[in-house]
Amino acid sequence: MQETRQNKISRLLQKELAEIFQSQTRQMNGVLVSVTRVKISPDLSICSAYLSIFPSEKSEELLANITENEKTIRYELGKRVRNQLRIIPELRFFKDDSLDYIDRIDELLKK
Repeated sequence: MQETRQNKISRLLQKELAEIFQSQTRQMNGVLVSVTRVKISPDLSICSAYLSIFPSEKSEELLANITENEKTIRYELGKRVRNQLRIIPELRFFKDDSLDYIDRIDELLKK
């Protein structure tokens, strides 16, 4: 039963985080940040979000900037989901490099 609730909250947080990043990156031309996966701890206190950043050359810089502004992102998330969640989880962001990995495998297979 707990797992079903975790999945629902993960989907909600993924949707809201994606909208937050979409509105923030609109000002930056040529940058796209998408939330590929969200995992939440069983006690719903820690949210691990995996971000796919395009172009990948700017990913380290953008991830550092996102981690630095974690509190403002959490505040914005809290304003959006305050009616659905009692406690807003602590956010942790990680780089999802699965697309780069897939591209690298395609390159190797073409040789």
